[in-house]
Amino acid sequence: MPSDASAVDPAFGWRWDNSYSRLPGVFHSRVEPTPVSGPRWGIFNRSLASALGLESVLLEQPGQADYFTGNRLFAGSEPLAQAYAGHQFGNLTRLGDGRAILLGEHVDPAGMRWDIQLKGPGRTPYSRGGDGRAALGPMLREHLISEAMHALGIPTTRSLAVALTGEPVFREETLQGAVLTRVASSHLRVGTFELFSALGDAQALRTLVDYTLRRHYPERSSEPNPALALLEGVVDRQSALVAQWMRVGFVHGVMNTDNVALSGETLDYGPCAFIDAYDPATVFSSIDRQGRYAFGNQPKITSWNLARFAEALVPILDSDPARAIELAQACLESFPARFRRDWLAAYRGKLGLLTEDTEDAALIEELLAWMHSTQADFTRTFRNLKPTALLGDPAHAPETNPAAPTSTSSEPAPSDPRFLEWHRRWTERLQRQGVPLPQVLSLMHRNNPVIIPRNHAVQQALDAAAQSNDWAPFHTLLAALQSPYQESGAPDALRNPPPPGTPRCRTFCGT
Repeated sequence: MPSDASAVDPAFGWRWDNSYSRLPGVFHSRVEPTPVSGPRWGIFNRSLASALGLESVLLEQPGQADYFTGNRLFAGSEPLAQAYAGHQFGNLTRLGDGRAILLGEHVDPAGMRWDIQLKGPGRTPYSRGGDGRAALGPMLREHLISEAMHALGIPTTRSLAVALTGEPVFREETLQGAVLTRVASSHLRVGTFELFSALGDAQALRTLVDYTLRRHYPERSSEPNPALALLEGVVDRQSALVAQWMRVGFVHGVMNTDNVALSGETLDYGPCAFIDAYDPATVFSSIDRQGRYAFGNQPKITSWNLARFAEALVPILDSDPARAIELAQACLESFPARFRRDWLAAYRGKLGLLTEDTEDAALIEELLAWMHSTQADFTRTFRNLKPTALLGDPAHAPETNPAAPTSTSSEPAPSDPRFLEWHRRWTERLQRQGVPLPQVLSLMHRNNPVIIPRNHAVQQALDAAAQSNDWAPFHTLLAALQSPYQESGAPDALRNPPPPGTPRCRTFCGT
């Protein structure tokens, strides 16, 4: 996007060019963070700072925590809260940044534009009675999981820092306050468009379409129907994103339309988690009692969310309302096939399939059905699959018996006939593609992580840091998650499912 007003900070390396602040005032409210009494560092992301072209050595000095709680503002930042709406568990609500403030946009040395946002810096005009604050535990969760997702190769917002405020926040209990600095391609979301569609502001919708295309889809910005071009682009990116979630067993947990980023990045790490024993009905969120956002429902919910986006665009898709609806429906009807394509590509990678075959979907689905029936661990099963016939050995169950139920210490017999039959068919499929074994294994190892943020290990690390001020487990876990596909150095706590008797993981949104 053009940079007609920029501010360079020679001390820290910021290059501010705040394009969103130059949009009409209807899209945001000017607001500054509320100062806190005792800013101090929690964690600073040196590698991300370096990638952004920032002076990390200067930024992470003890006194600079002031900037990351909002007590001081970087020269060139223009803090504001964004206005938007959102379907929350199916109900449209007027929202906005109730506990987040966008400092501005930084342009890195490669010319990439990044939103720099504080999460938890105090009240805004959209707080709806809330305190605008955040607790340390949920902010550390977002930092940890977003960095793990980045290492897994999945599009995501990231965390530059978590700073403690020195003040309590009051939820069901008294907790330590903290502010997270989020880095995102943008914070444009489906809910941004829903708000102005609900207000009947067609001009605002056109402005948003033009802005979003220039920022995220410049290759589509010259197409004759900009709104349709944007819809098609968002459908493609959301399909690709959710297929990648499914590849690693990630459950977002709160797929409301205000959490659907138009950039195609994973946004908001509240009640998220990774599945252990494979079950498509898995839910971790304490408030998702009906399983709306269960692991296996994520493609359907994505389709539903995209339908809400299309509805918001209908007023500007065509001057003829009937034609506008027809265009929207045609695009939405393409989603199932697009997602099937992306999902198949993701799982072909997990099985080492470099070619396409009409029987691939059945092969994948039968393995998942076996895993469900045996409570097989999702991550271990795929990582431990071995194309043994290509190695000259007889087919056998995956090494270390990844099918072991997570709720009992008993191990299933390695001669499980159902698995052996599947393994025989998989081996024949690998042989038909005629690809050398090293290529097969390389593909599988790139798509099947050795480790994921196991829920029990994550909770232990968060509890130690937030409740006991013991940061060692958190730093150890964060370091291990930086290389999820490498065998060396992967701790057992992340390789293996939780020990028998471990309580089922429950997550909370942290608001």
